[in-house]
Amino acid sequence: MSIFADMNPVKTSIHRFPGCPEGLPEYHATLQVQDGSLSFESQLDAILKAYQEVSAGKTVLLRRFFLSDPAKQVSKLESLLQDLPAAATSIIGQPPLNGTKIAAWVYAVSGGECKDGVFAHNGYTHCWLGGLKSEENGSEAQTAVLFKAYDTALTAKGMNVADHCLRTWIFVRDVDNNYGGVVKGRRDYFNGIGLTPQTHFIASTGIAGFSAQPQNLVCMDAYAASGLQAEQIQYLHAYDHLSPTAHYGVTFERGTSVTYGDRKHIFISGTASIDKEGQVLHPDNPQKQAERMLENVDALLQEAGAGFGDLVYSIVYLRNAADYPCVREVLQNRCPMLNPIYVLAPVCRPAWLVEMECMAVNGNGDKRFAAL
Repeated sequence: MSIFADMNPVKTSIHRFPGCPEGLPEYHATLQVQDGSLSFESQLDAILKAYQEVSAGKTVLLRRFFLSDPAKQVSKLESLLQDLPAAATSIIGQPPLNGTKIAAWVYAVSGGECKDGVFAHNGYTHCWLGGLKSEENGSEAQTAVLFKAYDTALTAKGMNVADHCLRTWIFVRDVDNNYGGVVKGRRDYFNGIGLTPQTHFIASTGIAGFSAQPQNLVCMDAYAASGLQAEQIQYLHAYDHLSPTAHYGVTFERGTSVTYGDRKHIFISGTASIDKEGQVLHPDNPQKQAERMLENVDALLQEAGAGFGDLVYSIVYLRNAADYPCVREVLQNRCPMLNPIYVLAPVCRPAWLVEMECMAVNGNGDKRFAAL
């Protein structure tokens, strides 16, 4: 069920999946300011007011804030968040493209308790972490350190990266120059823990984004879960549309589906205008790239038994702000009920003008397994 509300001056889109009596209802909300003429302080106050209304009576598992200028804005945001219930928090420099200074995405459930990013229910343990950072020299070293630190954090919760991590988001300052180091650092780390093209990788978005501190070349958010059986996890490929990522030297899954007793979660990685040979399609044409991007996303969703009507959130990344009206029109025509967050964030190849990530939830569960 989708709910759209104008909490003036914030437009709020809430997608609710009710679940079965044994499973918890879940909520995915996007919060976007509508008046870019307001000061940052006014926009922040409005976003946090909407956040409190959306999260009231719920357990927030992850909250991500998109800022236009973290160096100036993050301290004010962090000081106000201290007065709210704790949750895994991600704050990233990716300016909203609707002309405002802040937007937010919130994932929450009804019931239970999340402590230190860990939420347990029905035999599953979910771990959300946001804002992992490093100050090592170079993006390759920072990437390796982040994954090692993440694995250490998971070990303390009875998990590890290789067996339990389902989704990562890797934000790269100056992506055109630093993404190569991220690719190598991740690939080498994965090789060391046994993640190869013959096993599996992890659904991921690797995209431009920056923290308030210039020495942080790479930041990461991540999600892991334990208690899942192997049969509950499906890695998505859509080989008739997309090449294996290893064909061009990167190490992530195009998407991952997780089946519970009462629902299915489908995580779609950052997806762009690419063909089954790994080549960029429609260079210099943002409209055609957006259309092919949606075609690829649709193919991945269909492989998991889902469609655009099951999407609960989406984020669209653009290299050039001038392409925003054109790309928005393409998505509005194809997915009129979706309310994506559009941000300025160049994709990892300069020829890619637009990329999209999303998550879908539907009722295609399997009664062999426990509900969420």
